[in-house]
Amino acid sequence: MPAPLAPLSRRRLLAGAVPAGAAALAFPALVRAQAASARVVVVGGGFGGATAARYLRRYAPGLQVTLVEPAARFVTCPFSNHVLAGLRTLDSISHGYADLRAAGVQVLHATAQDVDAGARTLRLSDGQALAWDRLVLSPGVDLRWDALAGYDAAAAQRAPHAWKAGAQTLLLRRQLQAMRDGGTFVMAIPDNPYRCPPGPYERAALVAHYLQRHKPRSKVLLLDAKNNFSKKELFLQGWRQLYGAMVEWVPLAQDGQVVRVDAAALQVETLFGERHRADVLNVIPPQRAGLIAQRAGVCDASGWAPVQGEDLQSRLVPGIHVLGDAAQAGPIPKSGFAASHQGRVAAAAIAAALTGQAPPAAWYANTCYSLLGPGHGISVSGVYRASAGRIVALPHAVGTSALDGGARLRADEARHGAAWYAAISADIWGG
Repeated sequence: MPAPLAPLSRRRLLAGAVPAGAAALAFPALVRAQAASARVVVVGGGFGGATAARYLRRYAPGLQVTLVEPAARFVTCPFSNHVLAGLRTLDSISHGYADLRAAGVQVLHATAQDVDAGARTLRLSDGQALAWDRLVLSPGVDLRWDALAGYDAAAAQRAPHAWKAGAQTLLLRRQLQAMRDGGTFVMAIPDNPYRCPPGPYERAALVAHYLQRHKPRSKVLLLDAKNNFSKKELFLQGWRQLYGAMVEWVPLAQDGQVVRVDAAALQVETLFGERHRADVLNVIPPQRAGLIAQRAGVCDASGWAPVQGEDLQSRLVPGIHVLGDAAQAGPIPKSGFAASHQGRVAAAAIAAALTGQAPPAAWYANTCYSLLGPGHGISVSGVYRASAGRIVALPHAVGTSALDGGARLRADEARHGAAWYAAISADIWGG
C-alpha cells in the first residue's frame, strides 16, 4: 500500500491542494480576437465539467462557454454517505448554477444525446444542436446493468446502489431507518475501476455508526470482488476501533464476489454459490463512462475514455476532452477532487489552444477524505504529471494518513475533509 506522507509535507499538500491547483494554472487571462467567436461546450455539471466551464471563462473571457446539465441542482456523491448516517442533509450537498451563469457561462438544462465529431455538433434532448470548436465531456458514470445477473434498474428500487447521489441516497436511508435491530446490511462491492474507490468502505463505516446508535445488535457485511482497496489498513483499523466486530469484510479470496442478485428476496449469490440474505441490500454494480461518452466514440473496449496526459484530449477523437470519472487517466483515481483538478488542466489547455498560446505544463493532484465516524477521518493524496502523452505518479508523492495516527490526527483529518468540501463547492458552484 502507499507509504504515509511525512506530516509536514502532508499538511502543506492538504492545506494548499485546491488553491495550489488553481495557482499552478493561473496564467494571465488569454484574450485574443480569434477567441471571441470560439465555442466550447461542456457536458456535465459536476466536479469536472462545472470546474472546466468556470475556469474556461476565467482563463479566456472571450470564449463562448456553454454547460449542458440536465439537473437544476447537482447532488454530489462526496459526502452522500454522511446523509445515510444522518450526519448531513441532502440539501447540504446539493448545488445550483446561478453563480456559473453570473460568471458568463451559458447553462442549459437538457440531456446530451449525440455527438457528430465530423460536423462538431452536439444534439440535445430539447432538439437543439450546439456547434463547438472544442467539446468537454464530463458525464460521470453509467451503471452496467448487464454485469450482475438479476440486477437492473427495477431491482435497484428494492436493492439500491446509491452510487448516483439523490433519490437513491434517500431510498437507502429510509431502508436503514426501517431495518430491524439485529438485521444485516449487505453491500456488494465491484472490482476496479469504479467511481470513488474508497466510497464503499466509508459507507460501511457510516452505516455502522448509524446502526451502533440506533440498532446496535445489527451487522454490516461487505462482499467484495477484490482483495485490496484504497486505504485498506486504515479502514480495517478504524472499523475495529469504532465498531468492534460489527463490520465484516469478505474479499475475493474468501468468495466475496457477488455474481447474482435476487432483489425481491434481498439475496445475493457469490461466485462459488454461497448465498447471503440481507435485511437491507446495497448493490454497487460495475460501471463505465456515461452514455454520451460511449456515443461520442471516445471509449475503448474497457468502457472508459483514454485521454492524452497533456490536455485530457481523447486518444480516439480529436477535439473532444474527457474529464473525471469517465476518463481513463492512468493512476489518477476517480474522485471529485481529481475531476475538478482535471477541469482546470483541460480549461488551461483549451484556452491556450484557442488563443494561440502554449499551454502550461500539465500536472494533477488528488486528495480523497473518508469519514469513519464523527471526529475520525482518514485520507489518501497523490500528485501526478504528464509524461510523453501519459499520466504518471510523481515519486514519493502518493500516500495515506499514518496508520497509528491517534485521535488528534483522526480529528484533524475529519475537519480537513469538511473544510475541503466547503472550499471546493464554493470554488465550483459558488457555495
